[in-house]
Amino acid sequence: MTNFLFVAAENDGLIKCKAGGMGDVVRDVPRQIAQRGDKVHVVVPAYSRLHIGGTFKTNLHFQLRGTTYIAELYEVVPKKEFPNISHYVIHHPEIEAGDIAQIYHNNPVEPFYSDFIKYVIFCTAVAEAIKQGAFGELDIVHMHDWHSSLVLFLKTFHPAYRDLKKIRYVYSIHNLAIQGIRPFENNYASLRNWFRDIDYDTEQLKDYRYQDCINLMAVGIRFADAVHTVSPSYKEDVLLPSAPPEFIGGEGLEVDLQRADNEGRLFGILNGSNYANIRKAEKNTIYKNIIKAIFQWLQEESKKYKADFLAHTGEKVVKFLTEPPSFVVSSVARLTEQKFYFFKRSPEALIEILKKLESQNGVLMILGTGAPEYEELLRSISYEYSNLIFINAQSEDVIDSLYLETDLYFMPSLFEPCGISQMLAMRNGHPCLVHHTGGLKDTVEHMKTGFSFDGDTYDEKIKNMVASFDLVLDVYNNDKAQWKRIQENAKKMRFTWEKSVDAYYKLLYLCGS
Repeated sequence: MTNFLFVAAENDGLIKCKAGGMGDVVRDVPRQIAQRGDKVHVVVPAYSRLHIGGTFKTNLHFQLRGTTYIAELYEVVPKKEFPNISHYVIHHPEIEAGDIAQIYHNNPVEPFYSDFIKYVIFCTAVAEAIKQGAFGELDIVHMHDWHSSLVLFLKTFHPAYRDLKKIRYVYSIHNLAIQGIRPFENNYASLRNWFRDIDYDTEQLKDYRYQDCINLMAVGIRFADAVHTVSPSYKEDVLLPSAPPEFIGGEGLEVDLQRADNEGRLFGILNGSNYANIRKAEKNTIYKNIIKAIFQWLQEESKKYKADFLAHTGEKVVKFLTEPPSFVVSSVARLTEQKFYFFKRSPEALIEILKKLESQNGVLMILGTGAPEYEELLRSISYEYSNLIFINAQSEDVIDSLYLETDLYFMPSLFEPCGISQMLAMRNGHPCLVHHTGGLKDTVEHMKTGFSFDGDTYDEKIKNMVASFDLVLDVYNNDKAQWKRIQENAKKMRFTWEKSVDAYYKLLYLCGS
């Protein structure tokens, strides 16, 4: 039996521990591994809340900032129990919940300031737990994005964790653009402040653009035994330099990725989707679920714009209970540059799409939270255009209803490492309209399983995005047979975790299944 440890910032196997697609992967891959008879431990930060009600396992003592830190390891109950999987969280008062999905902090003045602090504590606690044998004798540690890569720094440079070198380390890149860059020195959230007595090599850790800083995404790429992008097309993208906004590639790390590829350490494996044990929404409840979620959202003290949200979102949806729209387009995503850059830079394109939808009693529903400037943009447009329904909150019931009951799923990502949303929409037989990039290229085929747009320049992309809406509406209105074929083809597609994890075992884990 192979013994695995998954280390991540998110785990949708737990309640309220997800901000994006990483949470889905950390939920689903361990289930596949466990089905093969291997053992999986999954550990995430407690964010000052997830440990409550858990079973205390042990105290973890370690040195940071010249003093002894004590963190607590808890085993916690997941949403669903599966044999051979154990879920853990690490609690320390400084591992705080952030303002994004109660996980990440948004630090616009000093990016990654707060998150660096909590993930330094988290990763050091994880290294100590591995050293103590809290997860048994491990064969493979599978880390996810920059939040977990400090484990590699510790096993490479920290004398207390040299024994960790005997384990195989796999590193998955979910979003290369978010890299965890912080100063080496002269800042509270700097590497030297937290590891004062450790002799490390800044040349091996530095960011190429900001050479007085550590790049924790680069640390994952440079020190892992295997590096993994979450789709084959995204792997090809990241080997090339970025030329934004026309092309998002290696984001300054293409040299590291090319080296990993040349060394046979870089692999592109498409994420999977669940087709069993699905959390199913009840049909014809979408508007009831939205209204219910709005009232729950209004009760949260931290939320602003309550009156506006009730008036401009709730009032619109109440009307749909008796007069539903004829065509519903949906989008579920964190409100970030990656997901909605086209809307932020070219709001006139979004408005043009809304006008096209208005001509046939159609609406666009966007659900998400995230960067304040993106929330403000969508809020302001929703005030002016009655057919933009902006649900500025999180609700599993609403998300499941959107995937189940809308006519078209819209995913205009500037770049997309893989994307889970399009797979979930296709699973329900809904065509997707996507930007032809990254993992979206690997999953949506134009006019066969959905629709896509692209262009050689930014202006071409925007023009084609709007034109693609004309095509969608034309097929929907004038070629019902073709629309039905696209729906059926989408529903037949199977992006299974079984297939993906077969490749994990062969290429990343180097062990039999």
